[in-house]
Formats: sequence, C-alpha cells, structure tokens
Amino acid sequence: MTGRWARPEPLVGDTTSAADRAAAPAAWRLDEGARAALYEVIGSRRDVRRFRSDPVEAGILRRVLEAAHQGPSVGHSQPWRFVVVRAAETRERAALLADRQRLGQASRLEEEAGRQMLDLTLEGIREAPVGIVVCCDRRTPPAGVLGRATFVDADLWSCACAIENLWLAARAEGLGVGWVTLFEPAELAGLVGLPPGVEPLGWLCVGWPDERPPVPGLETRGWSKRMALEEVVMAERFDEKLAGPPRSRLRSPAPEAVVAAHDDADELLSAPGSLGVLDRYLDRLTAAGIDDQLGATLVLAGADHPVARLGVSTFSTEVTAMVLAATLCGESLGAAFAVATGAEIVAVDAGVDGEPIAGARLHRPRRRRGDLAHGDALDPSDVESLLEAGRAIGAEIRSPVVALGEVGIGNTTVAAALATILLDLEVPEAVGLGVGGDSDTIARKAGVVAAAVARARAAGGPSNPLTALSRVGGPEFALLCGVVLGAAARNAIVVLDGYATSVAAICAVQLEPGAASALVAGQRSREQAHRAVLSWLGLEPLLDLRLRAGEGVGALLAAQMLRAGLAARRRSGRTRAR
Repeated sequence: MTGRWARPEPLVGDTTSAADRAAAPAAWRLDEGARAALYEVIGSRRDVRRFRSDPVEAGILRRVLEAAHQGPSVGHSQPWRFVVVRAAETRERAALLADRQRLGQASRLEEEAGRQMLDLTLEGIREAPVGIVVCCDRRTPPAGVLGRATFVDADLWSCACAIENLWLAARAEGLGVGWVTLFEPAELAGLVGLPPGVEPLGWLCVGWPDERPPVPGLETRGWSKRMALEEVVMAERFDEKLAGPPRSRLRSPAPEAVVAAHDDADELLSAPGSLGVLDRYLDRLTAAGIDDQLGATLVLAGADHPVARLGVSTFSTEVTAMVLAATLCGESLGAAFAVATGAEIVAVDAGVDGEPIAGARLHRPRRRRGDLAHGDALDPSDVESLLEAGRAIGAEIRSPVVALGEVGIGNTTVAAALATILLDLEVPEAVGLGVGGDSDTIARKAGVVAAAVARARAAGGPSNPLTALSRVGGPEFALLCGVVLGAAARNAIVVLDGYATSVAAICAVQLEPGAASALVAGQRSREQAHRAVLSWLGLEPLLDLRLRAGEGVGALLAAQMLRAGLAARRRSGRTRAR
C-alpha cells in the first residue's frame, strides 16, 4: 500500500489543486459587489460625442491604457499600438478628414438616413483633449503567430478587444470615449506616420464627457434600436429566421439628380434619346456627378476551381495563372485593352492554383474547397472574408468607374450553377459553351451543374446569395460581389463584363438592392444565359459583339464608350427654350 503525501505547493502560477477546484467550481467568482460594478460599467458604456476641454490627468490615462494593454490577444502577440495625440493641429486635421468622409457617406445613404447621419456630431475629435489612434501591427506573417494561421484576422480582433478594455476602464474612471471610423485608412495612417503593415482601427476621442447619455446615442436619435438577446442567440446551428443580415442603407441616386440629368440631356442639339441605350447610361453617370474626365479601373479577379477536374473545360487550369501573370506584365488581352483605354488595373489572386501570383493582391480561400458536384465550393467563412476583401477594394479605388473582369478555367460552370439557383433557371438554360467548348463539353457541364444544384437544394436551408456562393460558387464571384458593393457605396459606376461578372452582380443586388443603380451592362456575351441574367438585373448591354474573351475586355470597351459619350454631350450644341 502506497503512502499519502502532502501536495507540493507551487510558488508561482495556480496554487489550487484539482480537489480544490472540484469542491468549489465557482470559487473563482468575484464577490457580489465587484460583479455588480462590472455589469454596471458594461451596461453604461456609451459612445460619447461631446467633451469638455478639461485635461485628463496622466495617471488616469495610463491606467486606461494599461487596461487596454491587458486585453486578450491571439498567440499572446499583443499586436496593438496606441498613438496618443494631444496636438490641436493634428486633431483639427483629423476632424477635417472625418468631416469629408461623413458628407460623402451621407450622400450615399437613403435620404432620411443621410439626414440623420449629418446630425451626428464629430466635434469630439476637435473638443476631446486626447485622441488615440489604435493600430494593429500586422508585419509578422500570420503563420508565425499561434492561432493566426487559420484565422488570419485574429490580430484585428485582438485589437478590438483592447479597445473594449480601454472603453470600459475609461467608463469606470468617468471618462468618455468616442470611436470614429469615418476615415480613409490610408489618410489616417499618413496623418500619424504609420509604416506599411501597421493598420489603423480608427480614432478614439478621450476626455471628460459633456453629456451623460442614459442609452446609446444612436437609439435616442432614432438610427436603430438594440436587438433583443433572443434574436441573436441560436442553438446548435445558425438560424437565418431570427435576425437576418444587418440592414443596408445604401441608396440609389436622388430622384432630383436623375431628373436634372434628363433635363440637361434634353437641351442637347439632338433628338432626346438619340443615342439609345447609351443615353440612358449617360444620364445615370451625370446623375452620379461623373464627367468625361473620368478614370476607370479594371478589377481583374483570378481563381481556379476544383470543378475543372470534372472535364467541364477544354483548357488546363495552368492557363489561369498564366493569364493573371501576363496581366501584371501588361501582356494579357485585358491588360492591353486597359492600356489602350487608359484604365488602371487591380489584379487579385482570389484562389489560383500553385504559388501566389507575384504582384497580385492575395485574397485566397483558407479552407478546403469542393468540386460543386460532390462538395461545397467554399467554406462560409471564406465567402465572408472574400466578400469583405472585395468591399475594401471597391471602396478604396478612387476611379469613378470600375470595370469588372475575371479569369478562371471552369468558371462558366460555376456561373451556370449559381444562375440556376439564384434565378431558378432550368439547367439547360444556364449552361453554355464556355471558351472553346464542344458538344461533349456541354453535356459534361450540364451533368455537373445538375448534380451541384441537386446537392445544394437537398442540403436545404435559406436560399440566399451567401449560401449559394458557399455551396456552388467560386472565390472570384464572392470577391467581385464585394467589389460591386464597395464601389456602389461610394457612388461609383460598375461596368460589368460577361456572364461571370454579371452573376456576381446578382449576388450583390440580392444582398443590397440599392447596388443595382450603380450597374452598367458593358456587353452581352455568347453565353446563352447571359441574356436572362441581364434581364433580371434590368440592364441592357451597350455592346453585343459575341465576345468570349473574359478579362474585362467588354467592360473596358464599354467604359471607353461611356467616356466618349460624356465628352460628346459636353461638346454638343445646346438649344434654347422658346
């Protein structure tokens, strides 16, 4: 029989034993007073916008920053950096940057929402004695940080946790905090001298509050109301019937601007509507405030697809990488047309097989991908990340016209599967030749699409673009969908190319109907279902040249036509009222 020995007590770390923890599992709980105080601080945290000019003592500010620095971080990486700004000149410049963005964003919202937004004050940037730019230092490769190899953006989440810690500590100290994100990230980074790889998460106004709101300010201003807990808590699986997606306030151009564009066109020394479809699109550009000096940017997204292994294409997948690489050398067909039309190029590697394409923006899926017929195309988390990457690209491009292009062996099969589900088409209606296909290829494509659609429908669940992209979509479709939404949000015009880009636009419009007003159909391709897709979008194509080039060629030609049309309107003679 073995003896019983006293348990050695550790001098550092956790001194409790398993027996201690089993006997009193709740013993780690704070006392009732501390718990009540914590919940009071959480419940009374507010986004403060009005501040007094009284200085914040250095000791208090240090305690608040210490609380932020104790936030949880992925792999204990502590990626947060805090730039504390007190200089009035810098705060004034920051306020000017935010004011510009506030006016621009308000102009793109529904009319009432835009008015409400303009009522929201940003004077806290000027009034608060302290500004803190919270940054995320992302210069370490994700694979080098425990936990980021799988969730690449976990460093950003860590910084958000640090902000929450700071906010709660400030509330306990009686300080007010206002988080302002109405900045172009690059402008804010330049203002405080951030190096490449260090990203700002916004500007925190910190000071003694000149208001003590009992409820969140956006509730009192009628912007929105806090949802009930029961609407956001789900058991075991996601339930779309509870909350649904957050409300979008994206809007079409104001009716007054549209009417003004029509009135301006009626003064031209030509019969109204003499340019046919082009006239209608020119009216849309005029209503958006775009002139013939416009620049255009081609967003070319490339991706390969596991479905290509099922014999749905006459080309090997190596072509995708070749074309995208040639684009970055200025030698692909799409790049040549971009140069010829004076357009800039943003090339995105959204999931090309093999090594990343040098020079392309890298936004690849991180999870395993299926071939549509036997497994889901994308993990839902990859759909979300690609969509958000696309939104960011569409929002950051400065050109008022964005042309969409794609390259990806097998993606007409993906487009056919998506169109069948999103528009409830019959498989034979949705499947076409693709590039260089023959009768046998069409038969294989139809079989694969039928199997993919049957599998997706058998899985059940909500029928929405995000689910469709996950089950039968492709990376470039999710990314280009986001580009449409990001560009539309800044009142840009998006010129679609062929079948694939138009299907991506359907996803965008089903997510946010207001995006439809930003769309121009550059062309109608030889894919038979492209007509049905454009019809659903309510668009007439500018060109019908039976193109099958992809790469944004048709969109670039159409963008050049729009530019020429606006220039002709500007130079055309005017009539006078009798």
